Amino acid sequence: MPRRYLLECSERLANLQPNKIRLFKLLHRAGYGKQLVQCRKYTRPIEELEVKRRLFDVKLEEIRRFIEDCLRAVDVPDSEARAQADLMMYADITGHKYHGLLRLPLCLREIRGCAVTSTAKPCVLNEAEGTAWVDGCNALGATVGNFCMSVAIKKAVNVGVAWVTAKRCNHFGVSSYWGMKAAKEGLIGVTFSNTWPVMVPVRAKQRALGSNPISLVCPGNCDENVVVDISTTGTTMYQVFSKALNNEKLEEGMALGPDFKITTDPNLALQSGLLLPLGGDEKRSSHKGYMLAAMVEIFCSGLAGSFNAHHERDWDPCGTACGPPDFSQSFAVIDPNCFAPGFEERVTELVQFWRQLDPVDPEQPVLAPGDIEKTMSRSIIAKGSVPYSQDEICLLQRIATYLCIRPLQYSNSYAN
Repeated sequence: MPRRYLLECSERLANLQPNKIRLFKLLHRAGYGKQLVQCRKYTRPIEELEVKRRLFDVKLEEIRRFIEDCLRAVDVPDSEARAQADLMMYADITGHKYHGLLRLPLCLREIRGCAVTSTAKPCVLNEAEGTAWVDGCNALGATVGNFCMSVAIKKAVNVGVAWVTAKRCNHFGVSSYWGMKAAKEGLIGVTFSNTWPVMVPVRAKQRALGSNPISLVCPGNCDENVVVDISTTGTTMYQVFSKALNNEKLEEGMALGPDFKITTDPNLALQSGLLLPLGGDEKRSSHKGYMLAAMVEIFCSGLAGSFNAHHERDWDPCGTACGPPDFSQSFAVIDPNCFAPGFEERVTELVQFWRQLDPVDPEQPVLAPGDIEKTMSRSIIAKGSVPYSQDEICLLQRIATYLCIRPLQYSNSYAN
């Protein structure tokens, strides 16, 4: 490492508060620190993280172009690059930015580090009329997800209900993306995934389960889909990382610090790596989040025969851990036409009834599951772009330089 860079780091660290030093070191290990120190025209000194940041708009077609160019630069086949770009674009459009373009650096590191096999193709190991056991072969998340959902949809159309479970998988993005594929065919889509161990079970000190997302997408008339997409932890490590980067506090009851006490300091949460189940502590019914996570773990690693969460490697924001994660995922598809007629009408009626309930605050109307993402996607599609901070743009530009591709094109947006 160049001596001048070490001197710059030392000078900047000397002027930072202790919690900022911990964050700087974490960012540096994750590949962010050097960008903040040396990015020249693209960024400001790290001390300026504490001031309000300008945002920059990146057009949707430019996001897609950049993702595909980056993936092709690390030898991802065209078809797989397009599929992965679709998955990441969905995340950005629905407001889950840390599963979208901002996850691209980690995805690229995993590919270059052979934690992901970008040219691999999943295969069926065992199947019956309504079930399939799949080997994801460590392929990209979009590759495995598309394969499994295609198999599940075909089986559900034929026999009414299908369940497909895959081992040797990678991060598959926003869970509801896969359920939406079923909903477009008039089917119900349910998805589960286990993840790195980040959750502390009730009364425990050690991590034993992941954030283990659950998603349910039910088709309704006139695009009135019900979209349930939740983690079984109160927050995720990506959100904690974002809070730390932006100098924001966590909500109460989301994480434990190194002393095993609830903390609102994201730096302490990153240091301990301990997230609480959905619900918070035991007094707030955290056993329910714990039980949901356990259910997902059994549906995934139990059926797939892959690693349990407590055998997985730790959460790795740097993408530098040795070997693939060996996540497991389950995809269930149900044909509502095999049951009482009028399913989509009843779903639409439910959604509309929930929305017309009298709100406690007239300025905060009651929402149906999925309304927040639906509103976000309509806004972003109408605008045609997604806002990113200067620090985020900086990181992406450094990747473009490293991979020798055309830099990300953006325009000034507004100050937050």
